[in-house]
Amino acid sequence: MFNKLKKMFGLEEEQQDGTTQASAPAAKQVAIKAPLTGEVHPLSDVPDPVFAEKMMGDGFAITPSEGVVVAPFDGEIVQVFHTKHAIGIRSKDGVEILIHVGLETVKLNGEGFDAHVTEGQNVNAGDHLLTFNIDYIKENAKSTITPVIFTNGDVLENINITASGSVQKGTDAAVVTLK
Repeated sequence: MFNKLKKMFGLEEEQQDGTTQASAPAAKQVAIKAPLTGEVHPLSDVPDPVFAEKMMGDGFAITPSEGVVVAPFDGEIVQVFHTKHAIGIRSKDGVEILIHVGLETVKLNGEGFDAHVTEGQNVNAGDHLLTFNIDYIKENAKSTITPVIFTNGDVLENINITASGSVQKGTDAAVVTLK
């Protein structure tokens, strides 16, 4: 009886010889929105080996044209660095992203940054997470380029960066497939 139900609901596929086989569940894909407005770059363009050599994980980078960071998906804030230069977020599906605004911005000790969320807070795609003074960062840090890193690549089957060139915050930037 259960085999008939499985077949009826498409959980089994009939083979050419008339036998049935359970079909594999479709891989779960998660859309990632751009957390900033600016120019998209591959991580290899980031002038910092920790990011360029993907030591923290794969991803992409954005050179921002405005100082606003938004949530790339619905999820939970898992970390807001005390210096407010970086934020970690986990999607409801388990995808974890670190958004690291600029390079060598930790040394600014939070100057020029405002956090609009706290750890443990649930957010929706597009919600404001951080704002920053882009001119202050240009003058006082190594770069404004912002790595967007998938920090738990072990649960990801594939990362497809779909954005290139100019991107607006909240528009499609990548699609990841969970294992």
